[in-house]
Amino acid sequence: MPHAVSSPSENMDPEDSVMSNAPAQALDAADNSQPDSSMPDAVAKPATANLEEMFDDDDDEDEFSSSAAIRSDQSSQPEPASQKAAYSDSNILSQFYQRLLPFRPLFQWLNHSATPQPDFQHREFAFTLSGDRYVRYQSFATADLLRKACVSLVPERFEIGPQYSINPRDRKTVLKAGSFRPIMKELVFDIDMTDYDPIRTCCSGAAICHKCWQFINMAIKVVDAALRDDFGFQHILWVYSGRRGAHAWVSDKRAREMDDAKRRSIAGYLVVVTGNEHGKRMGIRRPLHPHFERSLKLLNPHFQTDVLEDQDPWQTAEQTQKLLDLLPDPTLVAALQKKWDSAPNRTSTQKWADIDSVAEAGNLKSINPRQLVDVKQDIRIEYTYPRLDAEVSKKQNHLLKSPFVVHPGTGRVCVPIDVRKLEDFDPLSVPTVTQLLQQIDDWHTKNRDMSEEEKAKVADWQKTAMKPYVEYFRGYVANLLKEEGKGKRSRDADGGAESMEF
Repeated sequence: MPHAVSSPSENMDPEDSVMSNAPAQALDAADNSQPDSSMPDAVAKPATANLEEMFDDDDDEDEFSSSAAIRSDQSSQPEPASQKAAYSDSNILSQFYQRLLPFRPLFQWLNHSATPQPDFQHREFAFTLSGDRYVRYQSFATADLLRKACVSLVPERFEIGPQYSINPRDRKTVLKAGSFRPIMKELVFDIDMTDYDPIRTCCSGAAICHKCWQFINMAIKVVDAALRDDFGFQHILWVYSGRRGAHAWVSDKRAREMDDAKRRSIAGYLVVVTGNEHGKRMGIRRPLHPHFERSLKLLNPHFQTDVLEDQDPWQTAEQTQKLLDLLPDPTLVAALQKKWDSAPNRTSTQKWADIDSVAEAGNLKSINPRQLVDVKQDIRIEYTYPRLDAEVSKKQNHLLKSPFVVHPGTGRVCVPIDVRKLEDFDPLSVPTVTQLLQQIDDWHTKNRDMSEEEKAKVADWQKTAMKPYVEYFRGYVANLLKEEGKGKRSRDADGGAESMEF
């Protein structure tokens, strides 16, 4: 099973990782464009250079929101200091940026073309540097310049923001109010395991296991189906957050160009259950909306196995009371309480079946059997439906951690998740940065008899467990560029600029 663990949002983890020195890899020829005059000269200097010299980032005001603006590590099982330091070691991260991070497809994904254009060049990048220093409004003309900045400055992680109306580095030169504004950004979603703490019993905080990871799988299934079937989006990239969650990036042009009002509407459509508000669901009307009908079909099998059996969510008296609080009929509640007090060791599966059997024995007073069916549907939704951080999705200017960076707490790479093989994805087996570097060394040891010319044909990521993730991402990007090419040719046929082939 492929794996991954963690998630950033408005309350994002202050984490991502690092690697050590290795020869720089040659970049694709398509990156050989003119230098970015807006890139600070200090980028070529050692990472120990004065930050004020490197960046024009002396703004005290936070013009636009960042997912890293509020920092809190909610981990209930913090890593040993020595291990965490190893994952964020500048030498390790430097090797990772030089040898493994797929800058070229990352550039194409954000640029929507093979050659540089404002989609990428006016895009904001924010770096988290050592010492918890946070630098915003960085932009790059090419993938090569982004790569060089990462190799030189060795950020512990970087986040991706929107494309702006002008180059973010030039924002202070604009005098007219409103001239510097976000104009495009992927529609994004964030699922964080900590929002499931009220209903999961196996772990809490930043800890995860295979049992509770099923909540993330359930969420991905429901959100992905809604985005495709209800909104018609096709280019949806799911990414493991590195520790305890997942992010979705919707790259369809129609999604990227949505204003905040439309983003809020989609977030509102999908958000039903919120993090720590047990029993507080937004009104679910009957008959059920087709979205809920479809969602329940996807979630019902998980409820029986992953919730009732694996989580056993009503095993204690306190947890049992939560279930009783969700039942609106006092006669039914009293009868169930009496039954369970006399048999305190009944499992959650048994207690769930007891609701029907006790009701059928004549213990319903204020609701009828049809209404009880609705109540039980609501409870299944409570314990299985996605718990999204809606604030991440509502604003075009929100920053979100980039795919393929390293999580500083776990050392795991934020790899894409292939939804076609969702059940095979194992967050606990996602490779760490140190494992990947060791795999490169092991490959060279194993292939010591290969000629240098033959070795040069194999990229470092192809020598490691990164290979399937990078290949999946490249395929995703290729499909996106193909779609963008069709759209551009269609626009050009209507009198636009000369079309571009991919």
